[in-house]
Formats: sequence, structure tokens, C-alpha cells
Amino acid sequence: MRGEPSCPKCGGRVRAPGLFADSWQCDVHGTVHPLQPVIPPSVEALQVVVRRAQVPVWMPWPLPVGWLFTGVACAGDDRSGGRATAVACSGPAPLGGVGELVLVAEELGVGLGARYAGIDGPDPGPSMSAGKAAQAKVLAAGRPTAMWHVPGAPDDRAVFAGEARGLWLWAIAWPEQSGLLMYDEIVLTDLRDAGAEVDLVPCGALSPRLLMP
Repeated sequence: MRGEPSCPKCGGRVRAPGLFADSWQCDVHGTVHPLQPVIPPSVEALQVVVRRAQVPVWMPWPLPVGWLFTGVACAGDDRSGGRATAVACSGPAPLGGVGELVLVAEELGVGLGARYAGIDGPDPGPSMSAGKAAQAKVLAAGRPTAMWHVPGAPDDRAVFAGEARGLWLWAIAWPEQSGLLMYDEIVLTDLRDAGAEVDLVPCGALSPRLLMP
């Protein structure tokens, strides 16, 4: 499953650096970090993203019972490294059926998290007000991390955002009721720190959430 790099903000085509620009360009969004083609989930694919990432590669670890790793995406090129990562996991939803969770780590302005969240981006915006109490909390790389519910997303998903290791952390859950996962204080590991444990990640089928237009 191969494809061309695309804009992390809109999924549109991007132009590679050339004579007139030294960065990747989207006709709509200008200079961007290109989203690389998504490939089927495997330990090898995950390791490639972990090696090139300049930002965390967050995953609930250990995974909840019955949950599987179902894909990874990365925005950036060989020169800049991964400036945004998205990890998908799927498993039994809190209220029955199948739940899906995409965790995005990204630098300011990349826009990948907002795209998966289905909101205007590139960043979470005023919902991240320091004057508002956080609705959820995760343990990210051993640190309690506040997560705010982000309004304005489509009805089929729940969106939370916060800051971890000085970068945006997004959590997008499908269906919307699967957002209840965020109230259980999920433990997130940056897979760049996991070492050989990455080899133990159980893999499932590719999540269609990573392929959304």
C-alpha cells in the first residue's frame, strides 16, 4: 500500500522542495510537514516511525485488555524527521462494540491532530484555556497530564487535547462514547523510550481512521 505524501492539514497533494521552494508546499496551506503514506501496521513499520520521530510516539502501554495496535502515521521528511506522529489502537469499547483511539503528538502548527479531530486547526484553540478545569487526565511518560475536551468535533467522535513534553497531545476516540476511556487515567508510553518492548506490540488490521480524507 504505497502512495504520495500529502498535506497533514487537508490531505491534499503537496509539492516537493525544488527550485522555487526549499520546503514541501500545499496549494491551500503553504509550507507543511508532509504526511507520509500510511502502511499496514506491523512492528517493523512502528520501528521506522519511532527511529525518525522528533516528537513522542504515544501508545497506551500496556494496551488495555483486548486492544491492538492498528496503525501509525508520521508527518515530516527525511531532512526534518517526524514532526507529528499518530498511533491508532482498537479494541472493546467501554459501552460495548469496537472502540478506536488515535493519539497524536505534534509540534505547534502541524495540523495533523486537528485533521483527525475534524475541527478547524491547526491547533486546539481557545478550548485549551488555562482558566478551565481539565475534563480528563492521562499519565504520559510518568507525568500527570491534563486533557481538555475539544468542542466542535463531528458527533461520531470525542476529542481531547493537552500538552506533554512541550508538544501537543491529542486523543481522538470513536465512537463518541469511547471517550469514556479518557476518564480512566490511561498510562501512555513514548515508544522512543520503550526499547525492545516495541517488539511485543500486538498488531491488528489497519484502522481506516488513519486514512480519512
